[in-house]
Amino acid sequence: MLTDLLPYRWRTPIAAALHNRAIRGVLAAPPIVPADDGVVLFSMMGTKVLLPYIVAVKSLWQQVRRGRVVILDDGTLTGGDKALLDHHCGKPEIIAIASVDTGAFPVGGTWERFLTILDHRSGEYWIQLDSDTVTLGPVPEVIAAIEANRSFAFLGGTDGEVGALPLAEFARRLYPQGPEEGHVQTRFESRLAEAGGDWRYLRGCSGFAGFAAGGEGRARAAHFLELLSSLVGPDDVTIWGTEQIASNFHLANEPDPVILPSSRYVNYWGEPWHDDTGFLHFVGSFRYARGAYRRASLAAIAQMGADGLRNTGPRSPSDNRTTRIRAGGNSFGSA
Repeated sequence: MLTDLLPYRWRTPIAAALHNRAIRGVLAAPPIVPADDGVVLFSMMGTKVLLPYIVAVKSLWQQVRRGRVVILDDGTLTGGDKALLDHHCGKPEIIAIASVDTGAFPVGGTWERFLTILDHRSGEYWIQLDSDTVTLGPVPEVIAAIEANRSFAFLGGTDGEVGALPLAEFARRLYPQGPEEGHVQTRFESRLAEAGGDWRYLRGCSGFAGFAAGGEGRARAAHFLELLSSLVGPDDVTIWGTEQIASNFHLANEPDPVILPSSRYVNYWGEPWHDDTGFLHFVGSFRYARGAYRRASLAAIAQMGADGLRNTGPRSPSDNRTTRIRAGGNSFGSA
């Protein structure tokens, strides 16, 4: 595209506008039919990503056929936006970002999103979904994690396939040369050998994550914040990216977390994806590269036809919309 020749700061808003125009067909797709079954599809979003978000949540819901929608309004949603979301997402619960009490935690950088999940997960399975994602096909690993009430982590790259490891072992495996400088995540991860305790860590992407019902809340996050401060310095705990590290730490210390295979759950870095790819996350400077995001979105929209979202029957014998999510032997949600 000719816009690819423009400087990044100029071409991005143009590419976003062209992308929105291309995906307007999602508004003709049948709306989500929410279920009060103990599963929540949760995103932080605003008016700029309204249409991409509807593609993201509809395409995921089409594959899992579970849950209700909850949105953290970044403060920009208009009345018209909310009316559109009411129709397409089954009257979702909308939480104002200003209502999130961050306490001693950082403000901004999606920390409000993370804290909202921790504050509400005791009774439901919460799935964090970024608006720049597209679910292209079956996601059996996600469905299995929900059914087993196990948290899941999205790697988005082969470097995270070592999984959840003790802190010192993680640092030795991924940073054999010792501590490094640069991005806050690199600084933190490369210094984990200096940390004590029996904690674990994994390298994931917070653009897609599952938090099992009944799991740990802010106490673990507070411990992480202390660890982060000790390794990178107290002045840098508010840098953009620290929420993702917090999510990685939290999920790594969940009981038996599911690690989604990076071959099928993919961060798009400009490379072609495989035919069996089920989930794509269009990140940063590669979001609009080569029209891939548009093509993936249109492919997902094409699957949302009359026989798509309206077909709310079970996808497998175990996929029963009345199944409750359980943790510790207790049933969460209402039939």
